[in-house]
Amino acid sequence: MSISRRGFLAWMGAAGITALSARAGATPRHFEGYPQSLCVLHDITLCIGCRSCEAGCNKVNELPAPAVPFTDLTVLDKKRRTNAKAYTVVNKFTSPGGNPIFVKNQCNHCLEPACASACFVRAFSKNGDGSVTYDSSVCVGCRYCMIACPFEIPTYEYDEPFTPRIMKCTLCHPRITKGLLPGCVEACPTEALSFGTREDMLKLARERINKYPGRYVDHIYGEHEMGGTNWLYLSGVPFRTLGMREDLGITPAPDLTSGALATVPMVAALWPALLTGIYAISKRREKMLSGDKQDAIAKAVAEANAKSQAALTAALDKAKKEKEDSVKKAVKAALEQSAQKTQAQ
Repeated sequence: MSISRRGFLAWMGAAGITALSARAGATPRHFEGYPQSLCVLHDITLCIGCRSCEAGCNKVNELPAPAVPFTDLTVLDKKRRTNAKAYTVVNKFTSPGGNPIFVKNQCNHCLEPACASACFVRAFSKNGDGSVTYDSSVCVGCRYCMIACPFEIPTYEYDEPFTPRIMKCTLCHPRITKGLLPGCVEACPTEALSFGTREDMLKLARERINKYPGRYVDHIYGEHEMGGTNWLYLSGVPFRTLGMREDLGITPAPDLTSGALATVPMVAALWPALLTGIYAISKRREKMLSGDKQDAIAKAVAEANAKSQAALTAALDKAKKEKEDSVKKAVKAALEQSAQKTQAQ
């Protein structure tokens, strides 16, 4: 069965419309989180910037040693972000009064992760314990997760040419499934990091705000941001002054990414057919062009042969006529010469 180029493109358009219509017909539903999911509360007012959390994270996740030792606090003079070799970093800010403020940064483990909604091969999973984990065995390296994350957390192993992975904090998923604390929480000497169920951490945060209203801003960051996260923050200054986005609203990340990325699964599914169709059309065109070229060559050869044959025939006719004329002249000359000899006798 053959299909024309117009028919193929019409089929592709119909398939796209069908897929988009099915997606548009889906009704978004906010996920409130798994019951008793675990959570970390970071009380920024208690953080002293010692980088012990970085060292603890590095140890339990068996990450490469940093270029600058964890005891060297000069790295805090420059804002950093997580990378493939560091799942968490501490940054230093200055309060309106001139005092240093230290903030730990890592994956916030959204209730409805943007990374998971953007991944069309489902390499990311939101687990019942609250963590968001990644399966490198199914990842295709598209890095849509990096684009989708509003907190700019997932990073890529650009220096791994054969098996690059997306790297980020896992909430120490392997440890918490065994009843252990996340590495950073266990290492914190000031209890700036508290660990428990999300419900309990929200309760603890509200208790601290109510007990010390002059110490904290009345805002638990992560309670509602992007639909909520399994990592919460308390602060004594507005979060925007700490480089934390307050423009995210309460809409879950998937609702924001679904429109832009809804066609990704469709394209992934139809791409082989699209390439096959384009290849078939191209080969057909090449064949047609090849056939036209061969016909043109044959025609040119035929015309050249015809011209050559005509020229040859004309040349032969001319030679034949010239030969006949030459013979006639020779005969005539011979007859005249014979007649002259007869008269002379």
